[in-house]
Amino acid sequence: MLKMGVLGAGHLGKIHIQCIREIGQYELLGFYDPDESIAQQVAEEFSIPSFSSLDDLIRLSDVVDIVTPTVSHFDCASRALKQSRHVFIEKPVVATPREAMELIKIAQEANVKVQVGHVERFNPAFLAAQPYIKNPMFIETHRLAPFNPRGTDVPVVLDLMIHDIDIVLSVVRSNVHKISASGVPILSDTPDIANARLEFDNGCVANLTASRVSMKKMRKSRFFQRDAYIAVDFLEKNLEIIRMRDLDPGNTNPFAMIIDLGPDKAPRELLIEKPPVEPANAIRHELELFALSVMNDTNPPVTIIDGYNALEIAYRIIEKINHSPLGL
Repeated sequence: MLKMGVLGAGHLGKIHIQCIREIGQYELLGFYDPDESIAQQVAEEFSIPSFSSLDDLIRLSDVVDIVTPTVSHFDCASRALKQSRHVFIEKPVVATPREAMELIKIAQEANVKVQVGHVERFNPAFLAAQPYIKNPMFIETHRLAPFNPRGTDVPVVLDLMIHDIDIVLSVVRSNVHKISASGVPILSDTPDIANARLEFDNGCVANLTASRVSMKKMRKSRFFQRDAYIAVDFLEKNLEIIRMRDLDPGNTNPFAMIIDLGPDKAPRELLIEKPPVEPANAIRHELELFALSVMNDTNPPVTIIDGYNALEIAYRIIEKINHSPLGL
């Protein structure tokens, strides 16, 4: 059993604490939070020890779960890694790409496991879509949310869009060679709504939109590839597959739509499928898989390199926004 210490007991930290308590591979030692009122409330709510020293908790732990504000990620992670502790760290991995590169070096020297909490990789709808997504050539994502002061210390690109950046990079195995972007600050000092266009060397184009000033929530991605269109609803946890195939007169699907492509082409079938999506707790699932990677000495499903790649693209998008006519 892995001894786990949690750094940070805010909204997300409490969710992590609850999930860790449900995972058999972990023994939850306790948590650290510098806010004494939060620490007291969480200690009483979960009946677990609150540590007054971050370093004492790290020293006693095998694995450290970092759920602190992003600005403190590097300090917390580097202190844990220098004590050769395995680290699970929430997204974005750290505050800047430079910090990420430095943390990669420290992690390599420590020879321990580091997983970044890009939780949408473990969304059950996205997991169900995996067998169908093959070489997408156009991707469109929308991640919209009503305004919430929590998280507005960073641009919406780092707050929301980075989820979709990571998802896109995980399915498009090609280099990003061009980025176009624009964004506008509305209620905070940094962009609250942003759009980015990523162009890849293999010809794929991804169009990403994120807003934290929307009237309603939306977390949808659409993947277009030859003969197929895959729609993933991360919020509602459902999946729709629309596929084209040659019409076989001897094996027609009574529920398929027949598409007439003109006099010089054979008609084709349009099939609409809604594969089942098994309900799952994505945060608990990612923490379970991290425990297995530590115990089995295998690579975590979302590595620190993955975290760096998503952060690096996010910063390139922010730079484009800052130099666009609509930017800051």
